[in-house]
Amino acid sequence: MFSSSHPQPDEVDLLLRNAELRDELERYFDESISRVNVQQLTLAAENEFLACMLAWEQAPVLPIYRWFDPELRPPRTEALSDEDLRHILSDVVQKLFSKRIVLDFTDHLCDRDLYTMIFRDILPAREKKIDWPNNYLHWDCTGANCDPEVWLRYYASEEDREDWAETYNQPLPPKLPLPYPRQLPREPG
Repeated sequence: MFSSSHPQPDEVDLLLRNAELRDELERYFDESISRVNVQQLTLAAENEFLACMLAWEQAPVLPIYRWFDPELRPPRTEALSDEDLRHILSDVVQKLFSKRIVLDFTDHLCDRDLYTMIFRDILPAREKKIDWPNNYLHWDCTGANCDPEVWLRYYASEEDREDWAETYNQPLPPKLPLPYPRQLPREPG
């Protein structure tokens, strides 16, 4: 007769992997590990979480252009005609996506402005290069200065706009249509 009190071979493998992961993570131990309520996770899900944390801790911090071999060094913006820029922009966006970098909120930028942002801000940015299948780096293209006006003008829902106006007690910029709608690669799901 089968007894549920004895671990099954799969469960033994999961327990051994869990112990390995916890040993490897011990030097990085902080409250983020202890905050996870493992009682609510299956052992497989806990192992996935721990493996993801280990990948994060061990990932090198590199400028994004160095995530590529050879390095991704597109031509300077001012050296390109509009047609060349359009083709190179498409290629660069695809290459970024191949490294699971997703560009968000780009439809307010013309091609030249988006390319300039990629060239000047994204490619030299130092980020953790995490080699994890479901990990995507989302780059918010509304601007690095955290000025909410672009988001409020083009991307915020009416509810978000109303909440913002109520919270900050400031007038809202007018809602505008997106001037450069484009279909960029997106994270699955």
